[in-house]
Amino acid sequence: MMRFPRTIRLDGTDTRVFENAAEPGEWAVTGAFVFADADPAAITGKHRQAFRNGFLGTVSFGWSTLVAVANMDESQYQSVIEALAAHFVTHYGAPDLAAARPVARDEAAFAASLCEHPVNTLLAVDRKHGDQNHGDDGIVERFHVIQSAADGGAVRPWELVNDDPGKG
Repeated sequence: MMRFPRTIRLDGTDTRVFENAAEPGEWAVTGAFVFADADPAAITGKHRQAFRNGFLGTVSFGWSTLVAVANMDESQYQSVIEALAAHFVTHYGAPDLAAARPVARDEAAFAASLCEHPVNTLLAVDRKHGDQNHGDDGIVERFHVIQSAADGGAVRPWELVNDDPGKG
């Protein structure tokens, strides 16, 4: 048994902000590869929302704002790898499944590495294009843990935990 991100929908927002929203309960990867060759100026509207804050479901290949850490068995993990590999062949020009599998394995391994938290911990992503002047080339991703506020009847059931003590 291992841990892996699974899409979650707390309300209907994802269906409005993303062109294609992931269904709740899909295994998910970060999905940054979708934007690897994109011109930052061309990423607008709902596509921009997916770029900035989306995790990519591995069934619908739709987007989810949040994922929850969940237990996954080895056969489910292998299914994610196969789904990603097939997606790379169909949509990203990989020549065949054998060539796509190593990249799919890397994507799945990275997603699993984010899940060193208790089951049901919610995760969010903040993604941007790096600034070469500050040494962060390419796409920069920051992941956040969201924890229950549990402060006796608070209106907001979740709060963002600052995981970077150097930033306010």
